[in-house]
Amino acid sequence: MSGITSKVKSVFRKNKDKTEVAEGTEPNADSGYPTPDSSAAHPAAPHPETHEHLANALEAVVNKSSQPLTEDEIHNGSVGGTALAPATAANAKSSWFSKFYSEETIDKLFVHEHMGNWVIIRQTGDRIFETMPIYTRIGMHLLFYGKAETALLHWGRVETLLKEQSLKQGQIYDNPDPKVIYPHILAFCKTYQIDTSILLEEDLHKYSSLNAFFSRKLKPEARPIAAPEDLTVVDSVADCRLTVFERAQDATNIWIKGRHFTIPNLLNDEEIINAIGEDPAIAIFRLAPQDYHRYHSPVSGVFRKVVKLPGEYYTVNPQAVNEPGFDVFTANKRDVALIDAKFNDSGSVTPVAFVAIGALLVGSITWTKEVGQPLAKGEDLGYFQYGGSTVLVAFPKGSILFDEDLVGNSKAGVETVVHIGDRIGVATNA
Repeated sequence: MSGITSKVKSVFRKNKDKTEVAEGTEPNADSGYPTPDSSAAHPAAPHPETHEHLANALEAVVNKSSQPLTEDEIHNGSVGGTALAPATAANAKSSWFSKFYSEETIDKLFVHEHMGNWVIIRQTGDRIFETMPIYTRIGMHLLFYGKAETALLHWGRVETLLKEQSLKQGQIYDNPDPKVIYPHILAFCKTYQIDTSILLEEDLHKYSSLNAFFSRKLKPEARPIAAPEDLTVVDSVADCRLTVFERAQDATNIWIKGRHFTIPNLLNDEEIINAIGEDPAIAIFRLAPQDYHRYHSPVSGVFRKVVKLPGEYYTVNPQAVNEPGFDVFTANKRDVALIDAKFNDSGSVTPVAFVAIGALLVGSITWTKEVGQPLAKGEDLGYFQYGGSTVLVAFPKGSILFDEDLVGNSKAGVETVVHIGDRIGVATNA
């Protein structure tokens, strides 16, 4: 019990600097990027039944995903109050949520808190604020709500709830009912402004389930691979928000604040740990729910090994990753793969660890390559279903030099939006 107590006390310690966001606006651009000390929200509990109501709310948004949408919901692109709706007070005040909270409480939970993340669009250099999905917001409150003494009583139930609802959401998104599938996909595309012209299958009616849409394929020309013939160039594995660190120690100083985060704890396989070595360079690719959910190989080489690790279903939003003492990457369900990368034509290989990490409402990690098969840079390697998640790639220390713009943004504590196939660095030991 003492270990759990210290964990909870660390998770629920007060934030010193909380960013407030008015409904319908962005945070003050002059305030700079959110920092690890100001990222997670810890609102004061309005009443003692908060955890129960939050649990009911999470179940409600998951259940809503199984129901047909109204014409208004489809037209407005609201995703109908489902788990994938943006975390705005307007969505929270809709009928499904207002059953659990008064309007005043909803304002406290969803308006006057930091409800998203600053990111930089690499192609333009623009800095934008992305609102997180409402299920992420509820999950954040469940994990970080109230005093440590109260939270301790709920901790086991919260972990069980997140797992149960994640698996349930997956079953709902496998539902082949056409009355549910197409309206939800259409509303989702409108909400997140999905460019359907780049989909390999543009006809939304032809997707057999919502999960089939989440694991959709793109036209090859939509995501060109940078320097496909140059083995030294390393490319992005996903459409994502990216942070890079040339030493894992730098990542823990700036970005990853979990007390138990270490590369050995993350990889949890002796062969892969020994292959990658101490203090490797790491790239963290966070997929948002609206992103193309397939991940691709960043290098050419051979797909050598996969280890499947059970775990929790915490949100992988930066506000949880940045929370001091709270373990996300090393606690969550994940698959750890080893790739023998070829950075030159000499026949020598460099080990690369590829970690696909599950998250809240993400219960499925699927590989499209078999162990032992060769990989071409940019080749489809696997996919997540329902929700967004994260891929973390580790390179042996000194084996990669990340691009300067990515390093600079990461040191400032902000993610960079990149696409599959974009160059992210170059091998140094080629």
